[in-house]
Amino acid sequence: MKLSIPDYIASIAPYKPGKPLDELARETGITHAVKLASNENPIGPSPAAVTAIQHALTNLHRYPDGSGHALVVKLAGKLGIDRGQIVLGNGSDDIIGILTRALVRPGDEVIVPSPSFLMYDIMVRCSGAVSVVAPLKNRAICIDDILAAVTPRCKMIFLCNPNNPTGSIVFRADFEKLMTSLPQDIIVVVDEAYMEFVRDSDCAKSLDYDPEKYPIVTLRTFSKAYGLAGLRIGYGVMSKDLADILHRVRQPFNTNSLAQVAANAALDDDDFLRKTIDMVHDGLDYFYAELGRMGVRYFPTQANFMLIDVGQSADAVFEKLLNKGVIVRSMRAYSYPDYIRVNVGQPRENQRFIQSLESVMLR
Repeated sequence: MKLSIPDYIASIAPYKPGKPLDELARETGITHAVKLASNENPIGPSPAAVTAIQHALTNLHRYPDGSGHALVVKLAGKLGIDRGQIVLGNGSDDIIGILTRALVRPGDEVIVPSPSFLMYDIMVRCSGAVSVVAPLKNRAICIDDILAAVTPRCKMIFLCNPNNPTGSIVFRADFEKLMTSLPQDIIVVVDEAYMEFVRDSDCAKSLDYDPEKYPIVTLRTFSKAYGLAGLRIGYGVMSKDLADILHRVRQPFNTNSLAQVAANAALDDDDFLRKTIDMVHDGLDYFYAELGRMGVRYFPTQANFMLIDVGQSADAVFEKLLNKGVIVRSMRAYSYPDYIRVNVGQPRENQRFIQSLESVMLR
């Protein structure tokens, strides 16, 4: 069979997630490995979410609520917004895909910081549009460069705040400059997947801007701080008019019933959220101290992960750590060939990573 594939599709490199623990066990026989590669919650899921899932299991023969009514109502109350401004997604990256399908056409331009979350570029190119790269400066998004990249063909701008993989943030003054300088027909999509972990009070928060007055979409997820990555549930906050458009484009049951009830329960589990945030902050402080002791260059972060300059091939260090049963992420695909990214785990996992890294670096 000979397929006729558009060049803009054929040229896309598949997204490669962090290596699963089961895959490592199958390939090497290594068991009891530590996975610190995918920015996951070190504690696990909220116990309240697990209980909610157990109670919902007997209804699996029914289709999910296509509108996600209960979860949307809960979110609207928590955020103090109109429920008509919320669109649920199969993870927040689902919302990215829906946005690009609905709003971007072949030949349009979308500004994408680089390096950042790889799915922005993939989804833009799937629509036949052009990703206009705005390189980071000192591992941070530069708003002046983004504004300079705007042309009459620009339809959308992606911002990841805090940025993945660098952990840097967009500051309030810079974000205000962006929102007051852009034409009103350019949608700014702000991915706040890691916002719960931010410690810097000067970090911009897109939910401070009314989407009925500003062309802004905020993306949030339950995958990170709430520990529900395996269920794939996230949401976007936007104007009611834009939400209405996305509801026409999305799959009718794009969020499953277990994900909906788990997310609803997790929103009420404030103790779990606080425990998660405290563990991440304590883990980062431990990493800073230990890497400083080792004389290894690292970059402070506002997320639950951080970049480390290993001063040699990141792929080589990744493989050496893998052989010790520690899974991290090489940043070569993000144009940082000497950096690895590691997320905070539980204390024993953090200690194992530091011990393994130190043995690898001393070779």
